[in-house]
Amino acid sequence: MAPVARRWNHNTHYHRVVLDAVPHGARTALDVGTGNGLLAADLHRAVPDVVGIDLDEGVLASARGEDAAVRWVLGDVLTRPFAPGSFDVVASVATLHHLPDPAAAFRRFAELTAPGGVVAVVGVARASRPVDALVHLAGAVQHAVLARRYGYWEHSAPTVWPPPHTYAEVRDTARAALPGCRWRRLPLWRYAVVWNRPAPRPGRLRSSHQR
Repeated sequence: MAPVARRWNHNTHYHRVVLDAVPHGARTALDVGTGNGLLAADLHRAVPDVVGIDLDEGVLASARGEDAAVRWVLGDVLTRPFAPGSFDVVASVATLHHLPDPAAAFRRFAELTAPGGVVAVVGVARASRPVDALVHLAGAVQHAVLARRYGYWEHSAPTVWPPPHTYAEVRDTARAALPGCRWRRLPLWRYAVVWNRPAPRPGRLRSSHQR
């Protein structure tokens, strides 16, 4: 199996968005919709304890070959009984459009994020405005250049196409569910949402311990 760095596609291209968002000292991470497990394996190089969760048993079998030290979980992130605040990093790449309710998904991601932790999502959405078409055109040029350079790796995870929500809908949903999040449109038919859960102020922690 080729190393992650040699398996280029539109999803692996943006793993760096997630990895750059990992807080200093992060100990735990959750990869939602882990698919073939490449993001979880990348995260495990930066975070000691990583869980990859997916609903598809077949694709998880492939993921297990990426990193035996990652905990691979068959299940639904919306219903799996993870404790609130369990993870310093909650990440997903090309997963949100598989979930029935993006708002509920964003809220669940936030619930699972520890204080001082981060939600980092790279997703897929549908064009609805002229600006989307321009970004898609730039993505087509970028794809042609990079695919010629690296080849294009086809994952074996289930796909949903076309995406059910527009970029504008996902942006507005993210901003409502994750106040203060940072939203970016990306070439290669992607967007990014990064949200940091505020860390508790030291004075507030001391007060609560004194009670």
